[in-house]
Amino acid sequence: MKSILTAAAALTLLASPALAQEAPTWSLAIHGGAGVIERASLSPERDAAYRAGLQAALDAGSAVLARGGSALDAVQAAVETMEDNPLFNAGRGAVFTAAGKNELDAAVMNGADLNAGAVAGLTRTRHPIAAARAVMERSPHVMLIGEGAESFAASVGLAQVEPSFFFTESRWQALLKALRDKGLPLPARPAGAPPEPSTLARPVPLASLNEAPLDERKFGTVGAVALDSQGRLAAATSTGGMTAKQWGRVGDVPVIGAGTYASNADGCAVSATGSGEYFIRATVARDICHRTAEGVAVKPAADAEIAEVGAIGGEGGVIVMGKDGAVAFSMNTSGMYRGEAGSGRASRVAIYADEEASR
Repeated sequence: MKSILTAAAALTLLASPALAQEAPTWSLAIHGGAGVIERASLSPERDAAYRAGLQAALDAGSAVLARGGSALDAVQAAVETMEDNPLFNAGRGAVFTAAGKNELDAAVMNGADLNAGAVAGLTRTRHPIAAARAVMERSPHVMLIGEGAESFAASVGLAQVEPSFFFTESRWQALLKALRDKGLPLPARPAGAPPEPSTLARPVPLASLNEAPLDERKFGTVGAVALDSQGRLAAATSTGGMTAKQWGRVGDVPVIGAGTYASNADGCAVSATGSGEYFIRATVARDICHRTAEGVAVKPAADAEIAEVGAIGGEGGVIVMGKDGAVAFSMNTSGMYRGEAGSGRASRVAIYADEEASR
């Protein structure tokens, strides 16, 4: 009887949310972008598709951490899963520039030693987050851009694809609408893209739930933060940027300290999503970690920084991981695709600002 009671007590302790928050072996949080995301704008089927996409990313990162893998490997696995999912604006399914191209940015940071890598303006590298990590680990630099970044990624053996690999019809139609609204010229349909649909009579010319809706109103970025069983923190972020962006625009994602930051010494890892120009000006990710270094808990640190972004006119959100595995989500928008998982607790996902993350 004593052994039975002991086993039952052990199971009770293992299932305790309080214990999981106090001493997790590993912890993971992800996001898939923030913005005007309201229940009325997503059908039940599309809502379910986004939740499934978030869960797949959580599962990929969790699998790494559960077997004792590193936080860096976990955030890369989670982000690569979303880069391959056309529902998210990163990798395949990224938005188009005004010139009709997909230009991809990414960054990764190792909190254990403050090493970091970033890339901007990629057009052929399948996984931009892998390129960012290669810059961090296999070059003496922190950021590479454009053709040079592409050549480097290819030189270290990262998968290269034709630019049309990233094409999705919904993103292309969103670009054409944005350019027409601005009175800007329309680019030619990209080489290698599928033939244009014969009819675009519906407001959202998309039957498949595997692509983002044409009328999406969110800041398209994906990201992950993690704490591994060795106590190491890491952060990773990837994006296709803004629809119809011009002049080589680069946002906050690859700017270390703005959209991405991790520091074991400060006790936090951050990945951001939002109006990038404001997140750069506010140095959002680094400032959150500065607050945690001064003893502020991750949630109030995140909330305070998002309030500062809002005060200068910016919108978006952040995910934050503490050195104890505590997770914080903060946003000043109506929604943010997000989720979390950890040892001793069930994984949870959420979309709308007013909902608790739930499985």
